[in-house]
Amino acid sequence: MYKDLLQRRMIKNIKLHNIATYIDPVEIKNLKKVNFIYGSNGTGKTTISNFLYDSNEEIYSDCKKEWYNNTELETLVYNKKFREEYFEKGKLSGVFTLGKASKDEINIINTKKEELKNLKEQYLKRESSLNTQNNKRDEKVLMFKEEIWKSIFQKHKVLFKEAFVGSMKSKDAFYDKIIKEFKNNTTPLLEIEIIKTKSQTIFGEPPKRIDSFDVIDFKRLVEIEKDEIWQKKIIGKADVDIAKLIQKLNIDDWIIKGKGLLDETETICPFCQEETITSDFKTQLDEFFDENFTKDLKYIKNFKEEYLREATTIVNQLNQIEKKENDNKKTILNINLFSANLKTLISEFSVNKEYLQSKISEPSREINLTSIGEQLDNLNSLLTEANISIDNHNKIVLDYSNEKNELISSIWKYLIEDNKVNINSYVKELESLNKSINGIKGQYDEFKEKHRLLKVAIDELSLNVTSSEPTVIQINNTLKTYGFQSFTIVPSKKEDNHYEIQREDGSLAESTLSEGEVTFITFLYFLQIAKGSLEQGKISEDKLLVIDDPISSLDSNILFVVSTLIKNILKDVRDDKGNILQVILLTHNVFFHKEVSFVGGGNTKLNSTHFWILRKKDKKSTIQIFGQENPIHSSYELLWKELKQENSLVSVQNTMRRIIENYFRLLGKDRDDKLIGKFDTREEQDICRALISWINDGSHTINDDLYIEYQDDTINNYKKVFRAIFEKTKHIEHYKMMMEEEDEVLA
Repeated sequence: MYKDLLQRRMIKNIKLHNIATYIDPVEIKNLKKVNFIYGSNGTGKTTISNFLYDSNEEIYSDCKKEWYNNTELETLVYNKKFREEYFEKGKLSGVFTLGKASKDEINIINTKKEELKNLKEQYLKRESSLNTQNNKRDEKVLMFKEEIWKSIFQKHKVLFKEAFVGSMKSKDAFYDKIIKEFKNNTTPLLEIEIIKTKSQTIFGEPPKRIDSFDVIDFKRLVEIEKDEIWQKKIIGKADVDIAKLIQKLNIDDWIIKGKGLLDETETICPFCQEETITSDFKTQLDEFFDENFTKDLKYIKNFKEEYLREATTIVNQLNQIEKKENDNKKTILNINLFSANLKTLISEFSVNKEYLQSKISEPSREINLTSIGEQLDNLNSLLTEANISIDNHNKIVLDYSNEKNELISSIWKYLIEDNKVNINSYVKELESLNKSINGIKGQYDEFKEKHRLLKVAIDELSLNVTSSEPTVIQINNTLKTYGFQSFTIVPSKKEDNHYEIQREDGSLAESTLSEGEVTFITFLYFLQIAKGSLEQGKISEDKLLVIDDPISSLDSNILFVVSTLIKNILKDVRDDKGNILQVILLTHNVFFHKEVSFVGGGNTKLNSTHFWILRKKDKKSTIQIFGQENPIHSSYELLWKELKQENSLVSVQNTMRRIIENYFRLLGKDRDDKLIGKFDTREEQDICRALISWINDGSHTINDDLYIEYQDDTINNYKKVFRAIFEKTKHIEHYKMMMEEEDEVLA
């Protein structure tokens, strides 16, 4: 478990782009504790190490390194920049390691370091649990955001667009609003239809005041309709002589009409047209239609006129309302029902008008007027209902801002209540997760603080016992062991905590060291920094090592020394020993790569180790990951692979030479002149001589920089001659096997 936690404190991915040969983005993914990156010269290895050396330079603005759990390590890079920065005129800064300390002091420090390691394990375990819980919470939050976005926002975004302003720009904003409203909204719950009605008024353009309707006063009409006069028979006086005949014949109404005609005919009967109308007869008619009769007749005439006048006024008023609201597209009045009731009312008025006229014409007739009260009640109810809505509308107009805010709050309340079960379940689960996270976070902070305090204590103890002298002793012992007898490093006499490189005669070596000597001593110095620190009190810091071609310019014997030193570091890294947690090693040398990556049975696969090959084609770098599979099984096999891939004349020449040296000198046993003599033309012989000149050079240095360039030579010419060497020496089957040409040749 602790090993997994440590892995989270390493570089996870490296991205290089728009720098040197990394024209297209190149990503080195899934880095492990130990990482081998092989690449020929010029493929981009140094760009990687320079980026890791100082990734803050502006030229690396498009490059990126991603750390496990965003936790960086102190990064130490060995490359050309390191040699230039730390080796100047033979002078080196002091490296602090545990020096002149008693056994008890060292034991105390080591004991506290073990305790520090245990504390780190404790807080890293909590950190892992914290990350797991945080990921679980993040996943739940993400799912809930998606859910409410679809079930609430998408469903209601048209109807409640105004209410969603400010929260619909993103799923995160909508989620925050839902949670806030769920916890804080105390607005009374309204029915959805009420909310829709209010929304039509409030949302959109600011509303304007609406005049309310005048309710119809029809009390007087009802009083007239209910008067007893309409049921009363209005007739003449009974004790007049002519009354008996009138009543017997029931011609009261007829006599009334005839009496009216006498005013025009005087003594002539309007019926027989004879002068039969006497003054006595007129007197009896006047007595028959006495004062009571006249009074009642006048009463019903006045009632009729008043009734018709009132009815006409009401109908006109209602007609005006109907016309106005028919033209009003936003009318609040139920205009269809209003028009239907008005039509019925007008019809009833017409019927009553005829009844009234018949009563005037025939006063003795009993009539029952149709009650218009019900229709007027219906119309007034519609007007009253509309007025209620108008009053509410006008209240909104008077306090538009507050009403709008209240409506928005009501909408959110409705949405919350409509989804209450789901939201409540989510909030409870989230609270439970947060409680767990807070508990783990408290433990994490506690162990992290204990770790910090203990580290400070160890640093203080180390200040008393650290020294730069052990670095001098260890480097000098290594130099002596591997044959570097002509110089040693000594503490500087001029500057504290610095070293100088001194010859056997006591003079300073300064710039007289060979390139190989500089390379070896600076690498030994780098390893001492990795074990300790350039700053006193920081020797316990965890580190990432980046090593870029540490065997350049070294004798082949020293290659194995360097590889042994590195392999010891790699073993400690794999076993989680010491303060080096991760190593990235870059090299162009197949022999060194094979030696330093060799573990156990040679092809042993380790979970903690990954391999890559860096290539360049068309001036662009690319990288291929091989995972746990070491792609370099042997240097000889790799040479053939390089030959198939290389397009550079210099690289092709050197690769061909090294294959010839390995195969013909060690396997084929053919002499150089014999090989050259098998070619017919001078040009082919020159090319063959150039290829095998590597063998004659007899050099065992690691740097493959010898080449012969002919102005007219091409890669194809070299490859043609190279193949011919195998043909003429009867080793073509080996060539075809290594170049995988069997099928092609047989065809």
